[in-house]
Amino acid sequence: MNKLLTALIAGAFAFGSVAALADDKTPAQPVDQAKLKAEREAAKKEKAAMTPEERAAAKKMKAAERQKQLGATEKSGQEGGATAQAKAAEAAKETKESKGTPKALPTKEAKQKALTEQEKASAKGGGQ
Repeated sequence: MNKLLTALIAGAFAFGSVAALADDKTPAQPVDQAKLKAEREAAKKEKAAMTPEERAAAKKMKAAERQKQLGATEKSGQEGGATAQAKAAEAAKETKESKGTPKALPTKEAKQKALTEQEKASAKGGGQ
């Protein structure tokens, strides 16, 4: 009896979901077929008039554009922003840049002040 009741509830849920999805009555966007056909014909004529070198350059440009789009998609991830790999690479780059540039302390007073601040920070953190 419990199995029958469970199957009945699951069936009603599935049927209700399908009905809700099928209720979308938004009209399709009108498309100007003549305009699309004219654009397609113009592109064919332009491609036929190209020299082999121009075709190769266009192919390279298209490939670079696709690669750029793929990189942007990969960077942004599916939905949640940057992927973990992209975040790690960015953090590593920032760390490398910050380590490469030493902080300039021009005067003895500035050096002494930085030293005392560092000592205070290590005392607060319970330094080892």
